[in-house]
Amino acid sequence: MSAIRLLVLGAVRMHGRAHGYQVRNDLEYWGAHEWSNAKPGSIYHALKQMAKQGLLRAHETAPSTVGGPPRTEYEVTDEGLEEYRALLRDAIRSYDQNMDVLSAGVGFIVDLPRDEAVALLKERVEAMKGWRDGVTEYYTPEDGPESLGHIGEIMNLWVHSADAGAEWTRGLIERIEGGAYSFAGEGDPFVGVLAEGEENPYATGVPDPGDHD
Repeated sequence: MSAIRLLVLGAVRMHGRAHGYQVRNDLEYWGAHEWSNAKPGSIYHALKQMAKQGLLRAHETAPSTVGGPPRTEYEVTDEGLEEYRALLRDAIRSYDQNMDVLSAGVGFIVDLPRDEAVALLKERVEAMKGWRDGVTEYYTPEDGPESLGHIGEIMNLWVHSADAGAEWTRGLIERIEGGAYSFAGEGDPFVGVLAEGEENPYATGVPDPGDHD
């Protein structure tokens, strides 16, 4: 699973309608260009591809009053919303997602009802336990990695990763069950996007390519 699709769909959805430069600016504001493949080229490519796939609807806008080419604004279609929610749920429940996918899922987790978010995170804990149990069929952590030669270090890494991941997930579950954050249906939704023209303190300085993509 690619994080870029989830990130782009989620950013467009929060705006309602957004052009590519807005999406790029938001993802840089979140630092996603550092922890994912959310680079300018990947963002514009994802917007075009998902428009072709019917997940986004493209709208040509009039040129700005100060000149320059018209921009293309995008909005999420019904099919795109289904895709977004499926990607979000998979990002949260799956134990074997890359860190960028999990990070994107956590970034949008409040789009879900609180009970569903907790249920998905509990699925993740159980999946990680199953994965750890599978590793320890061949490796006994108490014996230490040296019992299997240097290859044992690989299994030791997997066990430590599973334990750390499960501990983090259980902590998040505890915070959510304790009332942290505002989830879907609980009031005003979280909006983590920049307003039109709002300065992004984390901008990379890469020039706007005209954004008629």
